[in-house]
Amino acid sequence: MTILSLSFLYLLASSRALTNKIGINFGRVGNNLPLPSRSIELLQIMKAGRVKLYDADHEILRLLSTTNIEVTIMVTNDEISGIAYNQQVADQWIHEHILEHYPDTMIRYVLVGNEVLSYTSTDQDVQIMNDLVPAMGRIRATLKTLGINNIKVGTPLAMDIMGSTFPPSSGVFRPEIVHEIIPLLNFLRGTNSFFYLDVYPFLAWADNPSRINLDYALLEGNETYTDPGSGLTYTNLLDQMIDSVYFAMAKLGYNTVKIAIAETGWPHVGDFNHPGASKENAAKYNRNVIRKMTAVPPKGTPAQPGFIIPTFIFSLYDENQKTGPESERHWGLLYPDGSPVYEVDLSGKAYKS
Repeated sequence: MTILSLSFLYLLASSRALTNKIGINFGRVGNNLPLPSRSIELLQIMKAGRVKLYDADHEILRLLSTTNIEVTIMVTNDEISGIAYNQQVADQWIHEHILEHYPDTMIRYVLVGNEVLSYTSTDQDVQIMNDLVPAMGRIRATLKTLGINNIKVGTPLAMDIMGSTFPPSSGVFRPEIVHEIIPLLNFLRGTNSFFYLDVYPFLAWADNPSRINLDYALLEGNETYTDPGSGLTYTNLLDQMIDSVYFAMAKLGYNTVKIAIAETGWPHVGDFNHPGASKENAAKYNRNVIRKMTAVPPKGTPAQPGFIIPTFIFSLYDENQKTGPESERHWGLLYPDGSPVYEVDLSGKAYKS
């Protein structure tokens, strides 16, 4: 049996232990959002199976203890270096943010930092980058000492870690961060954790709308693309982007590391140069993602067929204090008053044929 076949069987066995519940990102960069208690009610009404926080807010974690929603919490970027250099700081973080709520609150993942490898412009950025994996190791060590085995540790990364993504078989990481990627992949493989990826076909399409078909980016399945390097056939841009990371990992010898989607979505309002940002397109994209990721049996991707890919939709609300282009403030499934921007069923049952 070949190494690739063994890797495939290992991943398949691991995937079978997962659930295909769809998650949602609960960002709170807004001054007009509902109270946390109302937000948790809305998550339940929307049938969210998972929720990802960008911190470890005590009130929200306490409120989630009354639900069956699996929870992902985050160590903020400015906490990473302190944890990396002192096991006692890691111990304190775990005691304060996890043991105060666990196991009543179903905390299942600790993500250390957010898109850390995207920030390299200052000495502090570089220091945090260097401290990322050591901090992850300290968090993991504390959990292991406490006998907590059902909380895994990871970190979400953006697609700008890639030096090449097209065709997917050409996927490689940016050479200047490979020395950070390898210890990260080694940690993830050794702990059977996920490579969490923020992946946005909207952004790839918006950068090059003349060369990428909009329906292809929306997972509408109206055209195909065959990768000349692998011979694999693709029906949507999301699969292409994910598989480019699979190929990049495989080239470094990490065939068995699984991918999860920490963020994906589509804005429903945008600037004049983002005509694809609309309610109609956002509804199409998110419904198609939910349909794909909740399929039974799981679809996976052309390079890794049959695998569950844990997925979080971005985001729960429009967030009016986010900076950047107009689209940055309009990724929400809900308006700040809690009303839906468009109808969506996070359980996926509404989209099964």
